[in-house]
Amino acid sequence: MDFESVFSAVGLLAMLGWLTLVISPLIPIWSDRIAGLIAPVLLAATYVAFLLLVPSENGGGFGSFAEVKQLFTNPGAVMAGWIHFLAFDLLIGAWICRTARRENIPFWMALPCLPATFLFGPAGFLLFTAVRGIKRMTGPAAPTAA
Repeated sequence: MDFESVFSAVGLLAMLGWLTLVISPLIPIWSDRIAGLIAPVLLAATYVAFLLLVPSENGGGFGSFAEVKQLFTNPGAVMAGWIHFLAFDLLIGAWICRTARRENIPFWMALPCLPATFLFGPAGFLLFTAVRGIKRMTGPAAPTAA
């Protein structure tokens, strides 16, 4: 299997999703559809295909750090892990944009959370959680439904 081609393809798909998030104030419905559904579904399908079709040659597992380390010596497992990160980080990015719109958080306040989420996943989520908290403390009450 040509892992470089798969890596490039899933990277381009994720970048398309992130681009729609950056311009989401201009195309909110399309941003929600592309970054919040279509791209993550395609990434998830690719992830599942890797789990089912690419054999684990080196063993490993999730029971200990040593097993996880062994698991990620397998190129197929590394690719599946990478796709997993791309899909979930993009979903969190889409959630950030939707939540900011719903809670009337100005886009300029949510925007720094997107690259933080893309690059550092949970740190971007944490940053947005802080932005939401600051906005709630300083602004008018916003809807709180998930």
